[in-house]
Amino acid sequence: MNNWAKLSIEYANQRSYLDDLFQVYPTIPEGIRDLDGDLWKCVEKAFSKRDNIALLENLLKLELFPIKDSYVAYLKRDKEALKRNPATADRLCGRLYEMGLDEIFSRSSEPKETNRQIGPLFKRWVAKKSLGVEPLKREKFLETKGNAILDASDAEMMAFAREHLNYRHNKGLDFIARFNNKYVIGEAKFLTDFGGHQNAQFNDAIATIKAKNVQAIKVAILDGVLYIQGNNKMYKDIIGKLKNENIMSALVLREFLYQI
Repeated sequence: MNNWAKLSIEYANQRSYLDDLFQVYPTIPEGIRDLDGDLWKCVEKAFSKRDNIALLENLLKLELFPIKDSYVAYLKRDKEALKRNPATADRLCGRLYEMGLDEIFSRSSEPKETNRQIGPLFKRWVAKKSLGVEPLKREKFLETKGNAILDASDAEMMAFAREHLNYRHNKGLDFIARFNNKYVIGEAKFLTDFGGHQNAQFNDAIATIKAKNVQAIKVAILDGVLYIQGNNKMYKDIIGKLKNENIMSALVLREFLYQI
């Protein structure tokens, strides 16, 4: 098995893995969303008047619509659709009136889901010089001759990798670095559970390290449930068919970079 995957599994099963990982992914749910006071007054007024169109128009301006419904996204993108589809407006408002204003307020101000906050956290951790190097913007990254990490968005990293590293995969990147004159690219994922979306996240990272003819060392910086020893597919993959790939926890990434 790849030594870095082995180290990651040992870390997860023998040390304070979750406690340490919290430094990388401090997934604290945000407080309730702030609702615009004037907008909420308009919601209350429309609700009391049973003005369906005005009620929906104002609620659609909120970041979070209070009910999950497959038609809401369409209504957000086509403001005139409300007036053309009175039955849809009546159906949605029927549910809203049943909920009452207190419940509408409560649901509209719910915190963002923790999983949606995870994406930028790895880059914030890297930006704190957690890997011993301060990330640099593209120009300085190219100018410097020593160890360096690129400070850029996912899309900017993909463009850089296409231009300089023959990267042709269709996924953005979370990490580009140069250590000991060798380029390193990778995706970072925190896999919080098994199945569904999390399996897709795992497969995305694996597809990146499987990309052909890339002029860089490819890594999958993965954390979470995949290191739980047992009969789960991700674990079986990393000790089986993926045993020769560079799969590792963010917590051993620094050690990996300085030894390449």
